[in-house]
Amino acid sequence: MVEVSNPEKDPAELVCDGRGVGPAGRPVVLAYRDVPLGGPRAMPVRRSLPQRGRSLIGAWCFVDHYGPDDVSETGGMKVPGHPHTGLQTVSWLFTGEIEHRDTTGAHALVRPGELNIMTAGSGIAHSEYSTDSTTVLHGAQLWVALPDEHRFVSPAFEHYAPPATDVEGARVLVFLGTLFGETSPVSMYTDLVGAEINLRPGQQLEMSVSAEHEHGFLCDTGMLISAGAVAKPGEIIFHPTGTDHLAIEGDPSEPTRVLLLGGEPLGEQIVMWWNFIGRTHDEVVRFREGWHRERETHGGVQFGAFPDSWPDTLPAPALPNVRLRTRG
Repeated sequence: MVEVSNPEKDPAELVCDGRGVGPAGRPVVLAYRDVPLGGPRAMPVRRSLPQRGRSLIGAWCFVDHYGPDDVSETGGMKVPGHPHTGLQTVSWLFTGEIEHRDTTGAHALVRPGELNIMTAGSGIAHSEYSTDSTTVLHGAQLWVALPDEHRFVSPAFEHYAPPATDVEGARVLVFLGTLFGETSPVSMYTDLVGAEINLRPGQQLEMSVSAEHEHGFLCDTGMLISAGAVAKPGEIIFHPTGTDHLAIEGDPSEPTRVLLLGGEPLGEQIVMWWNFIGRTHDEVVRFREGWHRERETHGGVQFGAFPDSWPDTLPAPALPNVRLRTRG
């Protein structure tokens, strides 16, 4: 991950049903909350998804935005081996470099403008550390919930470096789905779109999109305007389904960088707790118990054999002492 572990000591257990906030058909700004990534100096991240008013954008279910972070002050990214189920992690960097290892045997570097996507499926474990050459770390860690029919697929890892495309003077990198005539070859389990868009100062950009998709614009730098909504770095402008045309405008005084995250509504309820996605409380309990058994054996059946280079792994936090009631 570029922060693929939920670092909270007491993570909330969430049932996500995709309901939104604000008037029907109108965009809304999703704020963020600050979360320390852990460690003695605690690298901070800005978490804008999930939240009480909006759990999902399409199948996108988790958005952490971080940096620019001076690793000499915070220690950078230091996330030991930890598990995931029922999701895909999407790692995207603007500055810096992350070393990734997982229990499929994948060993890769996350670099700016290059997509690393890890499918947890039935279960995987991985670690993420910023490299010694990294002085500033800046990027986003994103999760995609797998639909019920595919959530127990075999774990996998994929890398893709999208070409940069000029769109009316804007620099665009399409890393998932199709946008501006560019299509990513990365295979997904729901219909999604993901792209980095770099606007000149004050530039306006229009785009054709699927009216059946929800869309969110994560502001990275500058200030972003879309349909009258204004977002600062770390905030998301969310657009519900129903429009095939979206427009954005950048900060008049400086370049604006944006991540577009969109997709067809998942149409399912999911339970998110720590790094697990399931469908019921009892299922998450089983995932947690399985992880702790395999920590004792350095890997096992569900989460795979741990790399020899892992000196330790993260224990799962204690579960809440009440059962979660589903809603929606």
